[in-house]
Amino acid sequence: METVVYFDCFAGISGDMLLGALVDLGADPEFIKQGLARLGLSGFSLTFSEVKKAGLRATAARVLVHEGGGLAHPTLATIEQLIRSAALPGEAEDLAVTVFRRLAEAEAAVHGVPLEAVHFHEVGAVDSIVDIVGTALALTALGIRTAYFSPLPTGRGFVRGSHGLLPVPAPATLQLLKDAPLYSVDVEGELVTPTGAAFVATLARSFGSMPPLVVRRVGYGAGSRDFPFPNLLRIILGEPLSPGGGVPSFSVGGGMGISPGLEADQVFLVETNIDDMNPEFYEEIIGRLLAAGALDVFLTPIQMKKSRPATLLSFLAPLDKLDSLAGLIFAETTSLGLRYHPVWRRKLRREFRQVETEFGKVTVKVGCLGDRLLNVAPEYEECKKVAASAGVPLKEVYSAALAAARRVLGPSVRNPVW
Repeated sequence: METVVYFDCFAGISGDMLLGALVDLGADPEFIKQGLARLGLSGFSLTFSEVKKAGLRATAARVLVHEGGGLAHPTLATIEQLIRSAALPGEAEDLAVTVFRRLAEAEAAVHGVPLEAVHFHEVGAVDSIVDIVGTALALTALGIRTAYFSPLPTGRGFVRGSHGLLPVPAPATLQLLKDAPLYSVDVEGELVTPTGAAFVATLARSFGSMPPLVVRRVGYGAGSRDFPFPNLLRIILGEPLSPGGGVPSFSVGGGMGISPGLEADQVFLVETNIDDMNPEFYEEIIGRLLAAGALDVFLTPIQMKKSRPATLLSFLAPLDKLDSLAGLIFAETTSLGLRYHPVWRRKLRREFRQVETEFGKVTVKVGCLGDRLLNVAPEYEECKKVAASAGVPLKEVYSAALAAARRVLGPSVRNPVW
């Protein structure tokens, strides 16, 4: 049966937290140390110890760089050569190289320099090599290639880098976490480090609530600082509940993702029952919700207590729009409360194409599965405008756009009208 891994990053994620959590989950410390020995690095030591954070037991992974240790400002090419020459077991080599490359690409982007000009800090390079290669070895030992992640918290303030003080989150961290859900925590300090972010970008299938699973093992990795909350990374390993052995996901970063060609994501379904509002208001509310970022809005007639007729107002929302859309519902309707839960969507990739008709240009929406064009539909509002401008019935413009799309895209594209 497939193994499901969920990274609960309630206190963030860093290289040492990740390495400690994986050892706590069951990765063999000796296997990790033996793999690191193949690098031929000297001047450092790696220890694993049991610690407590806010009363919770965890494993702390600590790298100590001794005086005189380190590398003289290595480039990405230097580090890649070091890793490739070590003949690491399993997939650890490719994973470590991928993570380092992601880090270097992020640094190159935020500093506006070529990739080959990126240098890793002298002592920090050894820390990073041990954390990244050690984590790659641990992930390989546990058979973890992709994982699900919670939304990621960020602290505030500044962190000192080789270029001086940088804002939290560090620019490279934000570059790595594009398209990932982030939220702010009122804590002074860095909760997600660039190394942690690079592993997130490489491993993440999706972000959100923990998928349905039967928990088998839990590992805790300790951060080096103390906060008002436990400074821990929690990794939960289990088996999926779904009969087919899978859980919904979407591809980000270098993760395995889902079936080739299909896209999926996690959103929230928000609902409220309304039985005391003027129904004329719904048109305005639907328009405002869509304009504010709702992915879909729909109304369902229902019957409530005392046989009162009512309306179920539902909408789909991405995580980052949830609060603002909920506020809009309270401001614009008579609702006193909402309920919401995460849902997963499977979907075709969507593309928009313009086709030429005898009435003018019309945009059509195409549903794609990989390189296959499966479904097409003219954009309704655009057809209305073209029909009004040409002085012809809407249905003629719609049919003309479908015919033009079929000529351009091929007869295999389906639509119920054809």
